[in-house]
Amino acid sequence: MPICKLADLPRLLPPGGRLMGLDFGTRTIGVAVSDAALRVASPVTIVRRRKFSADALELAELVESRNIGGFVVGLPLNMDGTEGPRCQATRDLTAELLLRMDLPCAFQDERMSTQAVERAMIAEADLTRSKRKKSIDSAAAAWILQAALDTLPAPE
Repeated sequence: MPICKLADLPRLLPPGGRLMGLDFGTRTIGVAVSDAALRVASPVTIVRRRKFSADALELAELVESRNIGGFVVGLPLNMDGTEGPRCQATRDLTAELLLRMDLPCAFQDERMSTQAVERAMIAEADLTRSKRKKSIDSAAAAWILQAALDTLPAPE
């Protein structure tokens, strides 16, 4: 299924289908999942990057077990809004993922997501650096997914 606009994503989902938020990093993939009402994003896990075929299999298991009907992928735009090499790498990984899983997908601007999550972890949770490192990628994926959910129209 091709990439779609974020606003079109809800109508492309099966009934009760949830969205999976993905934050592609160089070493990990942060994963978050929405509730069935598409209102709340929750961090789920991180996938340690290996060969993409192995990563895709792990993501496919999560898709199956959590009734995922589509993806929201964080797009790492430059601060001025332009696309650089990281954006192209994200687009390439997303294209490979969609070859394996025929689900609708939309991109969400992820500028400052990791920094925002890390600041919140320091200020609100007072987590140590090692504890932040273990959960920051899935929390960033939840931040990206929540930003996308917040832009969706209210259900009728």
